[in-house]
Amino acid sequence: MFKSLKGIGLLLIANVLIFITLSITFNLLVSVILPAFGIGLQGAVHQQDLLWALVIGFGGAFISLAFSKQMARAMLDCHQITQPRTQAEHLIYGSVQEIAQRLPIQMPEVWVYEAPDPNAFATGPSKNNSMVAVSTGLMNNLSEQEVKAVLAHEMGHVYNGDMFTTTVLAGLMNTFVYFISMWVRRLFAERDQAMLGMVLSFVLQIVLGILAMIPIMWFSRRREFGADAFSARVYGKDAMISALRGIERWVTRAQPEYTTQDPLVTFKISGKTGGMMSMFASHPSIEERVAALQQLRS
Repeated sequence: MFKSLKGIGLLLIANVLIFITLSITFNLLVSVILPAFGIGLQGAVHQQDLLWALVIGFGGAFISLAFSKQMARAMLDCHQITQPRTQAEHLIYGSVQEIAQRLPIQMPEVWVYEAPDPNAFATGPSKNNSMVAVSTGLMNNLSEQEVKAVLAHEMGHVYNGDMFTTTVLAGLMNTFVYFISMWVRRLFAERDQAMLGMVLSFVLQIVLGILAMIPIMWFSRRREFGADAFSARVYGKDAMISALRGIERWVTRAQPEYTTQDPLVTFKISGKTGGMMSMFASHPSIEERVAALQQLRS
């Protein structure tokens, strides 16, 4: 509980610092850097709005990506494996090391965190600066070959640069949301309805922010199929199918205790949603993933 609260607190502090940093960056761009190249945006309202939206949209996304490993560790009760001691640690560390050497990419940091559900995630700013984390539940509930398949899936995310490409898309969506909301606020301000414009801008930012998650999560689901296919190439599709079925069995047994109220659930492999909320799911259903794997050539 304390670890989770600490992680949320750090996340809030990080967002405040990001906003302050980007505000300073924006002012430097408009007042110092761009004028030095003969580009003056003072008084150019829409250009300033667009620049501000770009700075906040992409800047916030990329700063979050840059510190994604630190934030993930802050939210979890975890420890890093540098010198494997147990058989399970040897399996996890050795599998990640083997795949990294085969690709080749820089060996990701390997972490284990305390959680009953069989889960794993990968994050980090680049394929050569990343981390792979697995839950104790994954180690305790899946077979050795299934664990290796899940690790290959996460390494697929790392190798394919999924964290970076998702961040670019998120930055684009953020820019759109910020620009539209600022345009509405300025439009009403010019009509002497500044308070109404501020309220509408705030509401619009929330609504558009939610809608912007739909294409981002759609892209995330596409990348899950790609990571599954990567795992199939490394250890065979049967191992990944078996791992997914094992996760599905655990979720079925654990309901209704199983919950997705985890601050990192969107990173992970066993998130479960249905109905309209499936549009906001970061992962396809296990049935869809198994069907896609079965269609792959052996």
